[in-house]
Amino acid sequence: MKSFLTHFIRNQHLGVIIVTLALGSNLLTGCVSTKQLSYFQDEAGKLDTLTVAARYVPTIQPGDVLSVQVSSLNPEASAFFNPYTSFAVADRSPQASSSASTTPLPAVNGYLVDNTGMIELPVLGKVNVSGRTVNQLKDQLRGSLKEYLKEPTVNIRNQNFRISVMGEVTRPSLFTIPNEQITLLEALSLSGDVTIYGRRDNVLVIREENGKRTFSRIDLTKRDLFTSPFYYLHPNDVVYVEPGRVRAATADRTNQLAPVILAAMSFLAIIASRF
Repeated sequence: MKSFLTHFIRNQHLGVIIVTLALGSNLLTGCVSTKQLSYFQDEAGKLDTLTVAARYVPTIQPGDVLSVQVSSLNPEASAFFNPYTSFAVADRSPQASSSASTTPLPAVNGYLVDNTGMIELPVLGKVNVSGRTVNQLKDQLRGSLKEYLKEPTVNIRNQNFRISVMGEVTRPSLFTIPNEQITLLEALSLSGDVTIYGRRDNVLVIREENGKRTFSRIDLTKRDLFTSPFYYLHPNDVVYVEPGRVRAATADRTNQLAPVILAAMSFLAIIASRF
């Protein structure tokens, strides 16, 4: 009988410990509704169509770094126009650049656009590039090079197209976008998506252009985000995902209850060891 009672008491105390741990775990976690986590919400089964915001085409600005590669039917003659022969950029999607984006930015070879909007190219000398798109500059240089090369081709990349994703995302980072085109949703995908603690209804996009900084709030749970002028990101945009109340409440409860729960567990363990 004594052995049975001892075994029963021990099991009772183990049960108390398990219940205490379960309650503590429940207190340390919060509840997030499915509606708060769902993107692009609308009536179930409803078919609708939205006109997406106009595609953003970046223009070259002072401070940009341009990779310019020239080729023609005469490789030896083309070499005079390619001082940065070690630099090459492959065609990649924004998704393909995610693995390299988590490492420090390497030094790149290219032409820095000065404060007057000029770059200096071999043989051609100073060229005004500010305000032009990459395709416009390609056509301009191709026309100038016809005087020196037979059937020249020009490949240009802007190495300064970078965006930052911060806050409640899986992998906050600074991303370099090789194809100079990225949407807000693609940027969040690169960063591993918004965590369960992030506010999808209040994503902040910070944009600096012409000496002015603009702050815009985007609601990812609504479909009208596709029509926002901030749907397509611009160079040096910052995307910040704000933590929700659950994250703050969880951190606060953890700091307040952890010492109490640990003390209760220790007390129960001591009592259990005496039976």
